[in-house]
Amino acid sequence: MNERLHSVLAQRGIEPEALAEACEVDPKTVGRWLGGRVPHPRHRFRAARFLRVEEIFLWPDPQPRAGRQTGGLGTELLGTYQNRASVPRETWLTLLQEARQQIDVLVFSGTFFAQSNPRVAKMLAERAADGVQVRLCFGDPSGHSVAVRGREEGIGDTLAAKIRASLTYYRPLLPEEGCEVRLHDTTLYNSLFRYDDNLLVNPHIFGQPASANPLLHLKRVDTTGWFDNYAQSFEAAWAHARPWTPDQEGTAAHGQD
Repeated sequence: MNERLHSVLAQRGIEPEALAEACEVDPKTVGRWLGGRVPHPRHRFRAARFLRVEEIFLWPDPQPRAGRQTGGLGTELLGTYQNRASVPRETWLTLLQEARQQIDVLVFSGTFFAQSNPRVAKMLAERAADGVQVRLCFGDPSGHSVAVRGREEGIGDTLAAKIRASLTYYRPLLPEEGCEVRLHDTTLYNSLFRYDDNLLVNPHIFGQPASANPLLHLKRVDTTGWFDNYAQSFEAAWAHARPWTPDQEGTAAHGQD
């Protein structure tokens, strides 16, 4: 069964018959797609355009094609977006709901993460209750790196205020087993959003907000590719971050140079 196609149709309130009409195929054909059959390339393109999602998201390529490299970027890069704001909301929701082992987030403020999904804290708590490890790492609003980034973007103390506002969404997660929130004071070259073996990498361009910057969708293949390099950078930032305690928000991060 193609659970992602089922999910996107349900979230958008689109009947299979409407998708069939948009793709100019018989409704029974869409039924077979929902059952797991992979459509012809032209139908995949039409369906993805109609549903406003990435084709590779609905039908990931499970095996490398002939003549294709078996490791590295050739098979790791599932897709790119012109900017983070263009990533469909359904993509974020589906990746979160399908995670079975870990969810890692590394950002400065990540305000969009909660504002685009007011139930994000509840959904993260539900994933943790199912055994998923949830680790959220935000910028320390009183740290040096946030102050520098605020100046670079020309917004001054606004970034620190955005972080404090964003953190309020995640206060309910603090007592939940399997959920942890930390504050970092590192130079952040990329915002990272990991869902098991899927990783969304949002590079930072000097002086621009992260939402206006490109985004890469990576799928882990082996331990020698981009995925693990970015995953290791999360681990490094996480190791030097301090646990978020709302009543001690103004204290400096421990172990920072």
